[in-house]
Amino acid sequence: MINSRLFDFPGFGWRGHFQELDRIRRNLDSLVNQVENRPAAMAAAGVFPLINLTEDKDTYYLRAELPGVKAEDLSIESTDSNLSISGERKIADIAKNAKYHRREREQGRFSRIISMPERVNRDKIEAKLDDGILTITIPKAESEKPKQISVQ
Repeated sequence: MINSRLFDFPGFGWRGHFQELDRIRRNLDSLVNQVENRPAAMAAAGVFPLINLTEDKDTYYLRAELPGVKAEDLSIESTDSNLSISGERKIADIAKNAKYHRREREQGRFSRIISMPERVNRDKIEAKLDDGILTITIPKAESEKPKQISVQ
């Protein structure tokens, strides 16, 4: 019981740190909304863009939802263990003095850094944007691929 209480304390363990960072992000969003005089309900709802990261034997596949983003507004950078996607989503205003009843589609700059599970071959990464879906093909580094050993 003492052991579980010690490790469930919010300040300990990796979950506690991420929860604390999420709390700080919410507080900063609230502060910015107060400064901008916007209601909190109009704040961004979460992380953008939404992504799926899958893999097969030799390759990782990252798919990101980027509706309304053009290829020229995207920047993709890679290190051996991280991938960064940044850009800007531009939405045409209907009218400058429009009174919104609901505003869920935001515009502006975004950035995501994705930690890869293993090292990647960054020289062979390919990206394609089709119908608002960004597909990035990320080959695994040769040192990370399983090596077949023959038995003699």
